[in-house]
Amino acid sequence: METESEPYVRLASLRQLHQVMADMNTARSLADTLQTVANGVVTALGYELACVNLVRPDGDLVVAALSGNQAAEALITGRTGSRESWERRLSMGETWGDLVFIPHTEGWVLDDDDVPQWYTDGPAPRFEDEWHPSDRLFAPMYTPSVSGGQCGELIGVLSVDRPRNGRRPGAWGREALQMYAFQAAIAISNARLRANMQRALVRLEREQQALRASEESFRQAFEYAPSGMAIAEMGGDQHGRILRTNDALCRLLGRPASAMRRYSFSDLVHPEDIGTLLRTSAEGGRAELRLCRRDGTYLWVSLRNSVVADAADGPRFLLTHVEDIAERKQREMQLAHRASHDSLTGLPNSAELRARLSSRLCQRPTHSGALEPIDAAFGHPAFDAAGHGFDFRQGGAQAYDTFDHHVHTVAPEGDRDDGTKGLAVLFCDLDGFKSINDRFGHNAGDAVLIEVARRLSQCVRDGDTVARLGGDEFVILADGLGKADAADLAVRLRNEIIQPIRAEGRAVRVGASFGIGWAHCGMTADEVLKSADERMYVEKRSRPKQHRRAG
Repeated sequence: METESEPYVRLASLRQLHQVMADMNTARSLADTLQTVANGVVTALGYELACVNLVRPDGDLVVAALSGNQAAEALITGRTGSRESWERRLSMGETWGDLVFIPHTEGWVLDDDDVPQWYTDGPAPRFEDEWHPSDRLFAPMYTPSVSGGQCGELIGVLSVDRPRNGRRPGAWGREALQMYAFQAAIAISNARLRANMQRALVRLEREQQALRASEESFRQAFEYAPSGMAIAEMGGDQHGRILRTNDALCRLLGRPASAMRRYSFSDLVHPEDIGTLLRTSAEGGRAELRLCRRDGTYLWVSLRNSVVADAADGPRFLLTHVEDIAERKQREMQLAHRASHDSLTGLPNSAELRARLSSRLCQRPTHSGALEPIDAAFGHPAFDAAGHGFDFRQGGAQAYDTFDHHVHTVAPEGDRDDGTKGLAVLFCDLDGFKSINDRFGHNAGDAVLIEVARRLSQCVRDGDTVARLGGDEFVILADGLGKADAADLAVRLRNEIIQPIRAEGRAVRVGASFGIGWAHCGMTADEVLKSADERMYVEKRSRPKQHRRAG
């Protein structure tokens, strides 16, 4: 660069400075920009050595680029100086506008700080403005101020050394270096912004690639899952509407995917399982219920819902996993049936009989067969103004609920048929069964019991219960019968039983004795069965012996 004592600056020097500034703003990366800034000080401003000290995120300054001396470049590039040491340097010496000049007479105090620096040898200056090897000149670089001021945040410091003409820069040289530092700060800020944008774009692209990979992984897991999968809407008027299904669910229900999108799960679930479905699909969960197949049959499935958000604040969906559990349910029902039914005849067993009977009976009837609420304070029934009873004892809420909803079981009274319909309990004991077992063996006896069970089941109504109490004893529960109806039923059953039975290749006959008892609220199941049993023995003893024998 020409000295300021000359009246003009060569046009070639201006062109070179312009080219350097253009190169700073077109560098491909932040590292290239920093090196271009350092090179420009040497090639365009007339200094033999320049260093770019860049502010790191932690505030310290690192030597990011150096130009003009390969040995110095290898020695200090990448080394760091503390922010405290740099602030001390920028606060001492002479200020030339935004520049800081520390003459050799003061710079000796900086020899032992932690700022990376180089050392040059040379003779002592002969003139007042001659450059001394220990002189230091710094050009701070600030980001453009947002508020319109002169400077913003410090982003780095340019360190320059050894002007080619051997003299300290004059007014023009100082102004040129200050303007260059300002343009370098803009170029470095832009390079940082581009680098941040490039990193953000790379990160975004990686996230998008990961998202696409995740979506593809989910699609494959959804489509090729061995069990049924569906995506359904969540919330709103279309809650539960099926949006997408996989092949496994379509095969499971025998419906094509296009048809499945016309339904919601509430359209396919068994009517008795609607409540279970609604509880499960409210916020996700698991339930076992029945879904309707295309042929109208119902299939037991395990349905598990998971709530999935489409985006941060986007709509939510239900991801539904459907698994066929028909075989397990069938095994469970078989086990439950075995626990509650007789293994020989298939009829309800004694435990099931008592459970069905107990479910019809409440604990405290009045004389008319209704509940009699008790006032705990006075020990007598309590009634409101309308005549309704309330049980104020502990547990009275349950009794009140029973009074509101329980259909009380009543029984005919007296020997005459007064028209009352009740729950008849017919206790049946086979006559002559022991002799068949003794004469023809237990296989013949089992065949007789199976046939008797079949005949009894055929002679009763669909809602009646035929149970095997044990041995050759059977019980029939028949609701809604009067005394005459129960007696007629016993006659029909006896007449059916005494017909010949094929057992082990021969025809055998058994008789039957019936005792008719009546269940009403206030009795236990055992009390009802005992009453019918006693009546059966009375009836058995009242018949001639020859009428009771069979074989």
